[in-house]
Amino acid sequence: MKYKVSIDVSVVYELIGSFMIYVTRKWTDNLDIGSHLITDMDARLPHEVRTELQKAHDWPFFDYDVLYALAILREGDPEVVSFLDWVEHSEVADLGPRLFNYTPSVTEEYLARIQKDYPPLLRLWYEHYFAKIEHDIKPLIYEDAQEKAVLLPKMEAERLIEYATGGVILDDIPVDSILLTPCVHFRPINTYCFYDKLLLIQYPVDVPEENEDDPPVVLLRMTEALADPDRLRLLRFVADEPKTVNDIASNLNQPYDALMHHLLILRAAGLLRSHVNAGDQTERFSLRPDGAAELQMFFESYIRLS
Repeated sequence: MKYKVSIDVSVVYELIGSFMIYVTRKWTDNLDIGSHLITDMDARLPHEVRTELQKAHDWPFFDYDVLYALAILREGDPEVVSFLDWVEHSEVADLGPRLFNYTPSVTEEYLARIQKDYPPLLRLWYEHYFAKIEHDIKPLIYEDAQEKAVLLPKMEAERLIEYATGGVILDDIPVDSILLTPCVHFRPINTYCFYDKLLLIQYPVDVPEENEDDPPVVLLRMTEALADPDRLRLLRFVADEPKTVNDIASNLNQPYDALMHHLLILRAAGLLRSHVNAGDQTERFSLRPDGAAELQMFFESYIRLS
């Protein structure tokens, strides 16, 4: 299936993502930033601010789909505060019809609650956390988006998606358009928002090492992923064709939790393809051939063979 692929970039996506990680406390074991964001901010935030932010802990997770849709709908490239002002003060009658094109299930009452509840909390998060790191993140995501934009007319849509995401293959996803946006906080995983006719994929951008003598994070991910014999056997098993989790578990006699852990590590290292199928929701995995070439490239570059 052919998709229309476009690239979008804004610190607004990063603001929403970092806020979501902190208040929901999901995925921390799978992210480079890990539990550090939680523990650091719990220690740094004033008690009253922490209490306010944690109001969002049990709010519907679908709220973030709506917030990301609002980020897509933003006009131009506003600063964070301008974006939040726009969300908060837009008339539901004006904003609603545009939003409903992405999320038809959202009611005017739902949108009004988003407009009331989230801007004050996101302003607090911006003031106490995001404003302090925005100047470091902004050049990383903008430079990466520019690179992808240059590649856009030169690569087939499916190839660009796989390259940007480090191995995502879309199988019969019922959308017309794919919107790719770079992110730092969710590295090394990809995150998805499925909308009506559009799929938003946030793909990870690595942060450069402060000391050039340190091995790059991407090389460490690869070598650590390959240091386990179970993961090597897994790669060999999926090398010929895509396999489901059930196929892998039964043939390699792996407990489900352990297998998912191995799959996540291999995917984060760029050594596996993830075949996303919206039809039966059965995700399949296959070997990512480019992973071996990238391993050699990063290894030779680090030890100065090339």
